[in-house]
Amino acid sequence: MSPSPAGLVWGLVMACGLLLSVSGWHARGTPAAAAGEPRSNRWSNLAAEAGLSGLTPGKLVLACAGAAALVFVFAATVSRSVVIGAVLATLAAYVPVAMLKRRQRQRRAELRSHWPDVIDNLASAVRAGMSLPEALEQVGTSGPESMRGAFRRFADEYRISGRFGDALDLLKADLADPVGDRVVEALRVAREVGGSDLGRVLRTLAAFLRDDARTRGELESRQSWTVNAARLAVAAPWVLLVLLSTRPEAVDAYDSVAGVVVLTCGAAVSVFAYRVMLRLGRLPEEARVLG
Repeated sequence: MSPSPAGLVWGLVMACGLLLSVSGWHARGTPAAAAGEPRSNRWSNLAAEAGLSGLTPGKLVLACAGAAALVFVFAATVSRSVVIGAVLATLAAYVPVAMLKRRQRQRRAELRSHWPDVIDNLASAVRAGMSLPEALEQVGTSGPESMRGAFRRFADEYRISGRFGDALDLLKADLADPVGDRVVEALRVAREVGGSDLGRVLRTLAAFLRDDARTRGELESRQSWTVNAARLAVAAPWVLLVLLSTRPEAVDAYDSVAGVVVLTCGAAVSVFAYRVMLRLGRLPEEARVLG
């Protein structure tokens, strides 16, 4: 059974409309977009914060296009419906972006849990008589595994140039973490001002970050079941659509103009509800200190 020309046209129009809707929602929901930051920089910053600095915006677009193409070929082959294939392919195009954002959140949570211990170690090293650059270099060998690479590059840069500020800038860029930005700027001020209160400042900062991480962890654990239930509610109709696409009579219904309208409205409602759910359940995110 081949799809009708009208179904093909409506399917392509619907796929383009849904893709533009998802892109518009994401652009408006990004703080960087409100600040007027170029889109390529937003995606590059997102990749860096996810620990994938080698992932360029072009590669991300290719990944989205590849996911959409694979799902379209599979769905259109199984269901023999271009309309159903176009809908599922449009939704699948967002999967690489969703995975990238999930990795970013996981990396932020991991670094947030490590920072209090790292700062405690810095305070102990300073109290033992080590200079601040030496204490930072020590993190590259004895600190958390996820941070060692950035601190080793800091140590190499400081040995080569001897400029503490430039080495801190490199460390901040490698970490690409809001908490790391705050720590780096606090260390920069402490280095420039000097004095004997560096250890006390570090211990106070460690206690504050530990309390902040504990509070955020409690909030995230409480909201996780709500977010998962909402995701399941959004995914359930499309799982049902995949199951129905194996029945010829269902495919005939969705290949009609009325079927295209139903799928279009359902996809629009799903995207809108999912974005609203994320907006309402989003915890305040710390902004990067780029200065």
